[in-house]
Amino acid sequence: MPSPVVIILAAGRGERFLASGATTHKLDTLLNNQPVLWHIIQVVKAAGLGWHLVRPEGGTGGMGESIVPGVKATSEVSGWLILPADLPLIQPASLLHVAEGLRVKPVVVPHYQQRRGHPVGFSREYLPSLIALSGDTGAKHIVRDSRREGKVMALSLNDAGTIHDIDTWSNFHLAARLLRIRAR
Repeated sequence: MPSPVVIILAAGRGERFLASGATTHKLDTLLNNQPVLWHIIQVVKAAGLGWHLVRPEGGTGGMGESIVPGVKATSEVSGWLILPADLPLIQPASLLHVAEGLRVKPVVVPHYQQRRGHPVGFSREYLPSLIALSGDTGAKHIVRDSRREGKVMALSLNDAGTIHDIDTWSNFHLAARLLRIRAR
C-alpha cells in the first residue's frame, strides 16, 4: 500500500501572530534566514512522503475548511497526515512514525509528554468525513468518535516539535533559539 500524503495546512490568517507584535504573516517570517513555511516543507521532503500544500489567498474559515481542499486534491491516496505549517521544529522521523501507525489503526494521534500533537493521521476510510469538514473545528470530532470505536492509536513521540507551533511572536523567538541550539 502506498504511503499517505502530508497535507500541509498553510491557509490560516495568522491573526494571533500579528496581534502579538509581528509585522508579517507567520509563515512568511524568516526563521534562520528562511520562511517558516520553507522549514516545514523541508521536513516533509526529508521524510520522503508525498505532500500537498493548502494556501489559498486570504486564508480560509478555519482548519476544517483548510483540510477539505487538500484531501480532495489527493483523494486517490491511502491516507493523510494533517500537518499545520507552523510547526517548523518537527522531525521527519515523527512524520514517518505517524505514517507507519496508519498500518495498525485508521487514526493516529501523536503525543509528546501527554500533549496532543501533529500531524494527525487518517486512513482512506475517512475520506467522506474529511471532505465534509467545515469551519474552524478541524477533525477533532472525527478523532473523538473514532476513539470511542477503538480506531485510534495514541502514539507517544519524543519530539517537542510535534507540539511547538508558532502562534505568537514569543513562540517564534523560542523556535529560533531552539533551532540555533539544535544546529550546534
